[in-house]
Amino acid sequence: LGIWLSFTETKIGQPGHFVGLENYGWIIDDPKFQTAVFFTIFYTVVASVFKFAVGLYLAILLNEKLPFKAIIRAIVLIPFIVPTVLSAIAFWWIFDPQFSVISWSLKKTGLITENINFLGDVWNSRFSVIFANVWRGVPFIAISLLAGLQTVPPSLYEAATLDGASRWQMFVKITYPLLTPIIAVVMTFSVLFTFTDFQLIKVLTNGGPAGATELMATMSYNTAILGGRIGEGSAISTAMVPFLLAAIMVSWFGLQRRKWQAGSDSND
Repeated sequence: LGIWLSFTETKIGQPGHFVGLENYGWIIDDPKFQTAVFFTIFYTVVASVFKFAVGLYLAILLNEKLPFKAIIRAIVLIPFIVPTVLSAIAFWWIFDPQFSVISWSLKKTGLITENINFLGDVWNSRFSVIFANVWRGVPFIAISLLAGLQTVPPSLYEAATLDGASRWQMFVKITYPLLTPIIAVVMTFSVLFTFTDFQLIKVLTNGGPAGATELMATMSYNTAILGGRIGEGSAISTAMVPFLLAAIMVSWFGLQRRKWQAGSDSND
C-alpha cells in the first residue's frame, strides 16, 4: 500500500490520483530530502562503527573471568532495556543548553566558560544524537558477540598460547574469523535498526536545528502525517528500501563468500 501511495497525490481526507514518478522527482530535487539522505547515511555509518567497536570490546571484556560477572552483564543490558522515549528524554536533559550536567561539569573544572549548545548547533546536534544511539545500541551488539565468543573452543587458545601467539594474534587468527558469521548478522540488524531510527530523533531534536538531524524516517512521518501529504511521505519511506536491501545483500554475499555454513575449506 505504501508503494502504491507513493505513486499517487493522496492527501489526508482526499482520494489520490495516479501521478507516476512525480513524487520521486519532487523529493530528489528537494534540498531537505538530500540533507536527510546524507545524515541518515552518516548517522548509520558512524553509529554502527562505534557500536561495533565498543560492543566488541565489551564482549571480550565480559568473556574474561571477572568478579560479579553476572551483575555486570545485567548492567550492560540496561541501556537496551530502557524504552527509547525515556532514554531520549534523559539525553534531552543531559544536552539541555542551560541545565546540561556535561556543561556544568566542564565549567566547574575550568575547561569551558559557557554552556555548550549541544542541540542548537548543526554538528553538535548530529554528534549528540549519534552518541545517544551508540549508548542505546551497544548492549545488543555486546551481548550477541559475547554469546558467540562463548562458543569458541578454549582448546584453540590453549594451542595458540603453546605456540607463543600474542593476544592480538589470537584475536586476528582465532576470535575474529570464528565470530565473522555472528558479526555479519548482528551488524546487519544494527544497520537496519539505526537506518530506520525514529523515536530517538523525534523526541530528542525532532529533526532540528533547521533539519540538520532529520532522518528519512522522521521526514517521511513529518511529511505524510503532520503535513498531510501521504503520497510524498510514502515516496520518502519507499526510497529507504534500496538502502536497506543493499545492507542486507552485503551481509548475505559476505556470508556466502566465506561459506561458513557449508563447511568448506577456510582457504576458499
